[in-house]
Amino acid sequence: MHHFMLLALVALASINPVYGVTSNTSIPGVPQYVLDYVWLHSQEIYMPSDIQQQLDNTIPKVNWTSIEGVKSPLDLSNLDTLNSLGNTSVYLTSHDGIEASPQPAWFRGITPDKDGRLGNGTGSAIIIAERGNGTVDAFYFYFYAFNKGDKVLKMEFGDHIGDWEHNMIRFKNGKPDAIWYSQHSSGQAFTYHAVEKKGKRPYAFSGNGTHANYATSGQHDHAIPGINLPVGFVMDYTDRGRVWDPVVNAYFYTYDAKTAAFGAINSKDPVAWLNFNGKWGDDQPPGEPEIFGEAKNVAGPNGPKFKGLGRKLICPSKPCIVLPFRIWSGNSTS
Repeated sequence: MHHFMLLALVALASINPVYGVTSNTSIPGVPQYVLDYVWLHSQEIYMPSDIQQQLDNTIPKVNWTSIEGVKSPLDLSNLDTLNSLGNTSVYLTSHDGIEASPQPAWFRGITPDKDGRLGNGTGSAIIIAERGNGTVDAFYFYFYAFNKGDKVLKMEFGDHIGDWEHNMIRFKNGKPDAIWYSQHSSGQAFTYHAVEKKGKRPYAFSGNGTHANYATSGQHDHAIPGINLPVGFVMDYTDRGRVWDPVVNAYFYTYDAKTAAFGAINSKDPVAWLNFNGKWGDDQPPGEPEIFGEAKNVAGPNGPKFKGLGRKLICPSKPCIVLPFRIWSGNSTS
C-alpha cells in the first residue's frame, strides 16, 4: 500500500524531549519528540486494521488442525498462552481462507477518517527501547489484515493474511539521528537529516498493497534487498494518498533488551500479545504451486518481537548502510 507517514516520536520519561512540536495528540505519560502520520496510497484497498480484529476472525491451528486448550475468548491479554500449545508453529488461521471470494470485509481494514483516525480500532504499536549511553530507539509498528503481493510478468506473488511493517527512529542524546524503513525481508536506513519532513516530522511512503515503507514516493524495485531502484521486475508503488495518524489509536510500550520484557507505558494497554511466538495469519496452503521458490499465497508473518527490537545498529542486520541522501523515484499511482 502507499502510505505517506509523518513519524511521531515518543520516548521514555527519563529522556528529555527536544522537539516541542505543536500537536493535537497528547499521550499521558509519554513525552513527545515528533508526531507521525502515514499517507496511504491513493488506490490502497487494504487499510490499517484493528489488531484484536485479527483474533476475532481467526482460529489457532497447527498444521491446519485446530488445537485444544485454547482460551476463549482469545484476546490480546491472553494470546501468549498459545505458546505452550504449539510454540512457533501456531498460525492464526482465517475462517474464510485466503482465496475467499468475495473477500471478507475485515481483510480491508479500517479507512482512516478525515482526521487520520481509525475510529475505535487500534492498528499500531509504538515501542520504546532505551539502549543506554544516551541512545533511545522508537519503533512504530503498523498492522494490516491482508497483504497484496507484487506482480512479476503478470503473475502475482506473496499474498498473505496478516502484515506487520515498521519504522524505527534512533535518538542520540535526545536528538533524532537515523531512521529505518522496513521493506519486505529487508529495508533501508537514512540519516534523519536526509529524509523528507514536514517541519521536524519525517515522511514514510507505503507500497500499494504490500505496505513496505519507503523514504520517497514513486516506483521502487526491490528485487535486490536493500537496493531501491526506480525500474525493475519486482515493483512497489507509492504516492501521497489518504493520511493515517497511527499515534492517536496506538498501544504504547517499553522494551528491555536485556530481559526481552515489554511493559505498557500507561499500565492499561494489553501486553501478552507481544510475547506470542506464532504467526499472524494462515500457513502457506498445502500444495501451493511455486515458481523459482515463490508462491502466490504464502504464510503470515511473526509479530513485533521478531523484528530486531534488540538491534545494535539502526538496521536489524549487517551490512548496515545509513544513506545521507534519498533518490526521488518519480510519481506513480499504480
